[in-house]
Amino acid sequence: MKKKQEHRIRIIPLGGLNEIGKNMLVIEVNDEIVVIDCGLAFPEDEMLGIDLVIPDISYLIKNKEKVRALILTHGHEDHIGAIPYVLRDLNIPIYGTKLTLGLVEIKLIEFGIDLNSVKLFTVRAGDVISFNNMRIEFIRTTHSIADSVAVAIHTPLGPIVHTGDFKVDFTPIEGEPIDLIRFAELGKQGVLALLCDSTNAERPGFTLSEKTVGATFDRIFSQAQGRVIVATFSSHIHRVQQVINSAEKQGRKICVLGRSMVNVVNKALELGLSEDARWDAD
Repeated sequence: MKKKQEHRIRIIPLGGLNEIGKNMLVIEVNDEIVVIDCGLAFPEDEMLGIDLVIPDISYLIKNKEKVRALILTHGHEDHIGAIPYVLRDLNIPIYGTKLTLGLVEIKLIEFGIDLNSVKLFTVRAGDVISFNNMRIEFIRTTHSIADSVAVAIHTPLGPIVHTGDFKVDFTPIEGEPIDLIRFAELGKQGVLALLCDSTNAERPGFTLSEKTVGATFDRIFSQAQGRVIVATFSSHIHRVQQVINSAEKQGRKICVLGRSMVNVVNKALELGLSEDARWDAD
C-alpha cells in the first residue's frame, strides 16, 4: 500500500472556471481519472461564426487509458451539452440520475448516436461507485432542475466534495430537501477540497422556495381573462408541472410549444416524473 506522500492528486478544470457554461472538471488520482460534467457554452459577441463552445479534451484523449467514468451532477446544457461531441473521441461509461440520463438520451438521439453504443448507468443519491484509487458518492441536492446531485470523491488523501449547482430549498416542489446532514458529516471528517458553485451565493439574503412560484401561477391564472403564455427552460420540469397544476385548477387547456420542450416533457412522463401521467405532451 502506498504511503500518503506517494499518492498524487490533480484537480484540472477544463471549463466552467471563471466563466458561464462549459462545465468540465478532471479529478486524477494516481493512474485513474474521473470527469465531472461535460457542458457547453454559447459564443460571446466576438466569436463570429461559432455556434457552440465545448471544452478542450486533448488532455483526456492523451490519457484515455486512465479515464474511468464521466460523472454528471444534473441535466442542464452547461453540464451535459458537450457529451455528443466528446463521445466521438472518448466513449467512456456515463453515470447520472434518472432524469439527467433521460435528457442525455434525448441529446444522443438528436445526434443520431445509437444508445446501445453508449454505456449509461443510472445512480441515485446515496449510491457509491468504486474504482481502484477512489470512490464516488452521490449526495442529494436541490436545484432548478430535478434529480440533481453533488459528488464526494473519496481519495487516499481525503474526500474532494463537488457540490454541482445547487440551491438550498427546504420545501422543494418534489422529493426531499438537500442532504445538509451528509455534507456536515463529511465536514466533520475533514475535506481535502470543496469545489462549490451556486449562483448569487456571494449576495446577502436568501432565495425564496420554488413552492412560492406555484402560488403566483395560481393567482395569475385565476385573474387572467385570456390566454397565459409562460416561458421557461425546457429542463425545468418542476416549473412546467406547476404551470400544468395551475391551469388544471382553472379548467384551462395547455399547449406545449417547441421541440425541446415537447421532448423533455414526454421524457418526464416516460420516467414517471410527472404528477399526472395522464397528461399527454402531444
